[in-house]
Amino acid sequence: MTLRALLAASFTITVWASLALLTDRVSHLPPVLASGIALMVGGTVGAWQRQAWQAPRATYVLGVAGLLGYHALLFAAFGLAPAVEANLLQYLWPLLIVILSPVFMSGYRLRLPHIAGAVLGFSGAALIIGADGISPNAHYVSGYLCAIAAAVIWAIYSLGCRRLPPFPTSAIAACCLIAGALAVIWHTAQHGVQSLALERSDWGLLVLLGLGPMGVAFLTWDIALKHGDPRSIGALAYLTPLLSTLLLMLFNDRAMTPHSFMAMCTIFAGAALGNMDVIRGLWHRRGRVHTLPSSN
Repeated sequence: MTLRALLAASFTITVWASLALLTDRVSHLPPVLASGIALMVGGTVGAWQRQAWQAPRATYVLGVAGLLGYHALLFAAFGLAPAVEANLLQYLWPLLIVILSPVFMSGYRLRLPHIAGAVLGFSGAALIIGADGISPNAHYVSGYLCAIAAAVIWAIYSLGCRRLPPFPTSAIAACCLIAGALAVIWHTAQHGVQSLALERSDWGLLVLLGLGPMGVAFLTWDIALKHGDPRSIGALAYLTPLLSTLLLMLFNDRAMTPHSFMAMCTIFAGAALGNMDVIRGLWHRRGRVHTLPSSN
Protein backbone atom coordinates (compact mmCIF):
# COMPACT_ATOMS: atom_id res chain seq x y z
CA MET A 1 0.00 0.00 0.00
CA THR A 2 1.36 3.44 -0.92
CA LEU A 3 2.15 6.08 1.68
CA ARG A 4 -0.56 8.29 0.21
CA ALA A 5 -3.16 5.57 0.69
CA LEU A 6 -1.96 4.84 4.22
CA LEU A 7 -2.16 8.50 5.26
CA ALA A 8 -5.57 8.93 3.64
CA ALA A 9 -6.94 5.78 5.31
CA SER A 10 -5.51 6.76 8.71
CA PHE A 11 -7.02 10.24 8.50
CA THR A 12 -10.40 8.83 7.45
CA ILE A 13 -10.43 6.31 10.28
CA THR A 14 -9.64 9.03 12.84
CA VAL A 15 -12.42 11.31 11.58
CA TRP A 16 -14.93 8.45 11.27
CA ALA A 17 -14.39 7.64 14.94
CA SER A 18 -16.66 10.62 15.66
CA LEU A 19 -19.47 9.37 13.37
CA ALA A 20 -21.17 7.19 15.98
CA LEU A 21 -20.84 9.86 18.68
CA LEU A 22 -22.50 12.56 16.56
CA THR A 23 -25.07 10.23 14.99
CA ASP A 24 -26.15 9.02 18.43
CA ARG A 25 -26.76 12.62 19.50
CA VAL A 26 -29.15 13.25 16.60
CA SER A 27 -30.80 9.82 16.74
CA HIS A 28 -34.06 11.50 17.85
CA LEU A 29 -34.37 13.12 14.41
CA PRO A 30 -36.01 11.39 11.41
CA PRO A 31 -33.17 9.36 9.84
CA VAL A 32 -33.85 10.38 6.24
CA LEU A 33 -33.93 14.08 7.13
CA ALA A 34 -30.86 13.97 9.37
CA SER A 35 -28.76 12.02 6.88
CA GLY A 36 -29.96 14.25 4.03
CA ILE A 37 -28.98 17.51 5.72
CA ALA A 38 -25.59 16.14 6.77
CA LEU A 39 -24.91 14.84 3.26
CA MET A 40 -25.80 18.20 1.71
CA VAL A 41 -23.38 19.92 4.08
CA GLY A 42 -20.76 17.30 3.20
CA GLY A 43 -21.29 17.98 -0.49
CA THR A 44 -20.22 21.59 -0.08
CA VAL A 45 -16.68 20.37 0.68
CA GLY A 46 -15.95 19.63 -2.98
CA ALA A 47 -19.06 19.96 -5.15
CA TRP A 48 -18.10 23.53 -6.06
CA GLN A 49 -15.27 22.20 -8.25
CA ARG A 50 -16.04 21.91 -11.96
CA GLN A 51 -14.60 18.40 -12.25
CA ALA A 52 -16.99 17.20 -9.55
CA TRP A 53 -19.72 17.15 -12.20
CA GLN A 54 -17.70 15.57 -15.01
CA ALA A 55 -17.60 11.95 -13.85
CA PRO A 56 -19.24 9.05 -15.71
CA ARG A 57 -22.92 8.55 -15.02
CA ALA A 58 -22.27 5.23 -13.25
CA THR A 59 -20.24 7.09 -10.62
CA TYR A 60 -23.21 9.21 -9.60
CA VAL A 61 -25.60 6.26 -9.60
CA LEU A 62 -23.39 4.18 -7.32
CA GLY A 63 -22.34 7.15 -5.20
CA VAL A 64 -25.83 8.48 -4.55
CA ALA A 65 -27.29 5.03 -3.86
CA GLY A 66 -24.41 3.99 -1.60
CA LEU A 67 -24.12 7.20 0.39
CA LEU A 68 -27.85 7.71 0.87
CA GLY A 69 -28.62 4.04 1.58
CA TYR A 70 -25.80 3.60 4.08
CA HIS A 71 -26.44 6.75 6.09
CA ALA A 72 -30.23 6.53 6.15
CA LEU A 73 -29.93 2.97 7.50
CA LEU A 74 -27.19 4.02 9.94
CA PHE A 75 -29.25 6.87 11.40
CA ALA A 76 -32.25 4.55 11.64
CA ALA A 77 -30.17 1.91 13.44
CA PHE A 78 -29.07 4.37 16.11
CA GLY A 79 -32.67 5.41 16.66
CA LEU A 80 -33.99 1.85 16.94
CA ALA A 81 -31.25 -0.03 18.84
CA PRO A 82 -28.70 0.63 21.60
CA ALA A 83 -25.89 2.79 20.25
CA VAL A 84 -22.95 0.54 21.17
CA GLU A 85 -24.51 -2.59 19.65
CA ALA A 86 -25.68 -0.77 16.51
CA ASN A 87 -22.22 0.70 16.09
CA LEU A 88 -20.48 -2.67 16.37
CA LEU A 89 -22.84 -4.29 13.87
CA GLN A 90 -22.47 -1.58 11.24
CA TYR A 91 -18.71 -1.95 11.55
CA LEU A 92 -18.90 -5.39 10.01
CA TRP A 93 -18.21 -3.59 6.72
CA PRO A 94 -14.39 -3.84 6.91
CA LEU A 95 -14.70 -7.61 7.24
CA LEU A 96 -17.24 -7.65 4.42
CA ILE A 97 -14.76 -5.77 2.22
CA VAL A 98 -12.28 -8.60 2.72
CA ILE A 99 -14.88 -11.31 2.08
CA LEU A 100 -16.40 -9.64 -0.99
CA SER A 101 -13.10 -8.55 -2.61
CA PRO A 102 -12.96 -11.67 -4.88
CA VAL A 103 -16.48 -10.91 -6.13
CA PHE A 104 -15.59 -7.42 -7.32
CA MET A 105 -11.92 -7.73 -8.31
CA SER A 106 -9.84 -10.32 -10.09
CA GLY A 107 -6.71 -11.63 -8.45
CA TYR A 108 -8.18 -11.70 -4.95
CA ARG A 109 -8.91 -15.13 -3.49
CA LEU A 110 -10.34 -16.21 -0.17
CA ARG A 111 -8.24 -18.60 1.87
CA LEU A 112 -8.91 -20.42 5.10
CA PRO A 113 -7.94 -17.46 7.36
CA HIS A 114 -10.39 -15.23 5.48
CA ILE A 115 -13.21 -17.74 5.89
CA ALA A 116 -12.40 -18.39 9.55
CA GLY A 117 -12.28 -14.64 10.17
CA ALA A 118 -15.70 -14.23 8.57
CA VAL A 119 -17.14 -16.99 10.77
CA LEU A 120 -15.79 -15.25 13.88
CA GLY A 121 -16.99 -11.84 12.76
CA PHE A 122 -20.50 -12.98 12.02
CA SER A 123 -20.54 -14.98 15.26
CA GLY A 124 -19.92 -11.70 17.06
CA ALA A 125 -22.85 -10.18 15.20
CA ALA A 126 -25.01 -13.14 16.24
CA LEU A 127 -24.03 -12.54 19.87
CA ILE A 128 -25.35 -8.99 19.63
CA ILE A 129 -28.60 -9.91 17.88
CA GLY A 130 -29.25 -12.88 20.17
CA ALA A 131 -28.80 -10.94 23.39
CA ASP A 132 -31.14 -13.32 25.23
CA GLY A 133 -29.71 -16.74 24.54
CA ILE A 134 -30.11 -17.67 20.90
CA SER A 135 -33.36 -15.82 20.28
CA PRO A 136 -33.13 -12.25 18.93
CA ASN A 137 -34.17 -9.35 21.14
CA ALA A 138 -37.40 -8.48 19.34
CA HIS A 139 -37.42 -4.92 20.68
CA TYR A 140 -34.20 -4.03 18.86
CA VAL A 141 -34.17 -6.43 15.93
CA SER A 142 -35.22 -3.80 13.38
CA GLY A 143 -32.35 -1.56 14.46
CA TYR A 144 -29.90 -4.46 14.29
CA LEU A 145 -31.05 -5.34 10.78
CA CYS A 146 -30.66 -1.70 9.70
CA ALA A 147 -27.09 -1.70 11.03
CA ILE A 148 -26.21 -4.93 9.21
CA ALA A 149 -27.81 -3.68 5.98
CA ALA A 150 -25.78 -0.46 6.30
CA ALA A 151 -22.59 -2.53 6.62
CA VAL A 152 -23.43 -4.52 3.49
CA ILE A 153 -24.20 -1.39 1.48
CA TRP A 154 -20.99 0.37 2.51
CA ALA A 155 -18.85 -2.66 1.65
CA ILE A 156 -20.49 -2.95 -1.79
CA TYR A 157 -20.14 0.79 -2.37
CA SER A 158 -16.46 0.79 -1.37
CA LEU A 159 -15.59 -2.15 -3.62
CA GLY A 160 -17.85 -0.95 -6.41
CA CYS A 161 -15.84 2.28 -6.62
CA ARG A 162 -12.84 0.18 -7.67
CA ARG A 163 -14.81 -1.15 -10.66
CA LEU A 164 -15.83 2.26 -11.98
CA PRO A 165 -14.06 4.14 -14.76
CA PRO A 166 -11.60 6.75 -13.42
CA PHE A 167 -13.33 9.74 -11.82
CA PRO A 168 -12.18 12.79 -9.84
CA THR A 169 -12.39 12.46 -6.06
CA SER A 170 -14.47 15.64 -5.89
CA ALA A 171 -17.26 13.74 -7.67
CA ILE A 172 -17.93 12.06 -4.32
CA ALA A 173 -18.87 15.47 -2.94
CA ALA A 174 -21.30 15.92 -5.83
CA CYS A 175 -22.83 12.54 -4.96
CA CYS A 176 -23.21 13.71 -1.35
CA LEU A 177 -25.01 16.85 -2.49
CA ILE A 178 -27.37 14.94 -4.80
CA ALA A 179 -28.07 12.22 -2.22
CA GLY A 180 -28.70 14.77 0.51
CA ALA A 181 -31.05 16.83 -1.64
CA LEU A 182 -33.04 13.73 -2.64
CA ALA A 183 -33.34 12.69 1.02
CA VAL A 184 -34.55 16.12 2.16
CA ILE A 185 -37.06 16.32 -0.72
CA TRP A 186 -38.29 12.81 0.09
CA HIS A 187 -38.74 13.66 3.78
CA THR A 188 -40.44 16.99 3.04
CA ALA A 189 -42.88 15.35 0.62
CA GLN A 190 -43.92 12.94 3.36
CA HIS A 191 -43.94 15.23 6.40
CA GLY A 192 -44.26 18.80 5.14
CA VAL A 193 -42.01 21.85 5.24
CA GLN A 194 -42.73 22.44 8.93
CA SER A 195 -40.78 19.26 9.77
CA LEU A 196 -37.58 21.05 8.71
CA ALA A 197 -37.72 23.27 11.81
CA LEU A 198 -34.95 21.86 14.00
CA GLU A 199 -33.29 23.02 17.20
CA ARG A 200 -30.15 25.12 16.84
CA SER A 201 -28.12 22.43 18.61
CA ASP A 202 -29.32 19.81 16.10
CA TRP A 203 -28.27 22.01 13.19
CA GLY A 204 -24.83 22.40 14.77
CA LEU A 205 -24.39 18.63 15.13
CA LEU A 206 -25.54 18.00 11.55
CA VAL A 207 -23.06 20.58 10.24
CA LEU A 208 -20.24 18.87 12.18
CA LEU A 209 -21.33 15.52 10.73
CA GLY A 210 -21.41 16.94 7.24
CA LEU A 211 -18.06 18.67 7.33
CA GLY A 212 -16.17 15.84 9.01
CA PRO A 213 -17.22 12.16 8.86
CA MET A 214 -19.74 12.76 6.07
CA GLY A 215 -17.68 15.26 4.08
CA VAL A 216 -13.90 15.45 4.00
CA ALA A 217 -13.60 11.83 5.19
CA PHE A 218 -15.42 10.59 2.07
CA LEU A 219 -12.84 12.25 -0.15
CA THR A 220 -9.88 10.81 1.75
CA TRP A 221 -11.58 7.38 1.80
CA ASP A 222 -11.87 7.50 -1.97
CA ILE A 223 -8.15 8.35 -2.23
CA ALA A 224 -7.27 5.43 0.04
CA LEU A 225 -9.36 2.98 -2.01
CA LYS A 226 -7.91 4.15 -5.32
CA HIS A 227 -4.29 3.87 -4.23
CA GLY A 228 -4.30 1.05 -1.68
CA ASP A 229 -5.09 -2.63 -1.20
CA PRO A 230 -8.74 -2.88 -0.01
CA ARG A 231 -7.79 -5.77 2.27
CA SER A 232 -5.14 -3.65 3.97
CA ILE A 233 -7.58 -0.78 4.32
CA GLY A 234 -10.15 -3.18 5.75
CA ALA A 235 -7.64 -4.25 8.37
CA LEU A 236 -6.86 -0.68 9.36
CA ALA A 237 -10.55 0.23 9.43
CA TYR A 238 -11.11 -2.04 12.40
CA LEU A 239 -9.50 0.62 14.58
CA THR A 240 -12.59 2.76 13.94
CA PRO A 241 -15.19 0.75 15.92
CA LEU A 242 -12.81 0.60 18.88
CA LEU A 243 -12.22 4.35 18.85
CA SER A 244 -15.87 5.20 18.17
CA THR A 245 -17.12 2.88 20.93
CA LEU A 246 -14.74 4.51 23.39
CA LEU A 247 -16.06 7.93 22.39
CA LEU A 248 -19.65 6.76 22.89
CA MET A 249 -18.80 5.56 26.39
CA LEU A 250 -16.77 8.64 27.36
CA PHE A 251 -18.94 11.44 25.96
CA ASN A 252 -22.44 9.97 25.48
CA ASP A 253 -22.54 7.88 28.67
CA ARG A 254 -23.25 4.70 26.73
CA ALA A 255 -22.45 1.57 28.69
CA MET A 256 -20.91 -1.55 27.21
CA THR A 257 -22.45 -4.71 28.64
CA PRO A 258 -20.36 -7.87 29.14
CA HIS A 259 -22.37 -9.38 26.28
CA SER A 260 -21.41 -6.51 23.95
CA PHE A 261 -17.78 -6.67 25.06
CA MET A 262 -17.65 -10.38 24.19
CA ALA A 263 -19.20 -9.66 20.80
CA MET A 264 -16.70 -6.86 20.15
CA CYS A 265 -13.75 -9.12 20.97
CA THR A 266 -15.14 -11.82 18.67
CA ILE A 267 -15.61 -9.37 15.78
CA PHE A 268 -12.13 -7.93 16.25
CA ALA A 269 -10.61 -11.41 16.37
CA GLY A 270 -12.37 -12.26 13.13
CA ALA A 271 -11.05 -9.09 11.52
CA ALA A 272 -7.49 -9.84 12.64
CA LEU A 273 -7.70 -13.42 11.38
CA GLY A 274 -9.27 -12.39 8.09
CA ASN A 275 -6.46 -9.89 7.55
CA MET A 276 -3.63 -12.13 8.77
CA ASP A 277 -1.82 -11.91 5.43
CA VAL A 278 -1.80 -8.13 5.64
CA ILE A 279 -0.67 -8.09 9.27
CA ARG A 280 2.10 -10.61 8.55
CA GLY A 281 3.26 -8.59 5.57
CA LEU A 282 3.42 -5.39 7.60
CA TRP A 283 5.37 -7.19 10.34
CA HIS A 284 7.88 -8.64 7.88
CA ARG A 285 8.32 -5.24 6.25
CA ARG A 286 8.99 -3.72 9.67
CA GLY A 287 11.55 -6.45 10.37
CA ARG A 288 13.38 -5.76 7.11
CA VAL A 289 13.58 -2.06 7.91
CA HIS A 290 15.10 -2.75 11.33
CA THR A 291 17.73 -5.10 9.91
CA LEU A 292 19.01 -2.78 7.19
CA PRO A 293 22.75 -2.14 7.63
CA SER A 294 23.72 1.37 8.56
CA SER A 295 25.71 3.40 6.04
CA ASN A 296 29.09 4.93 6.92
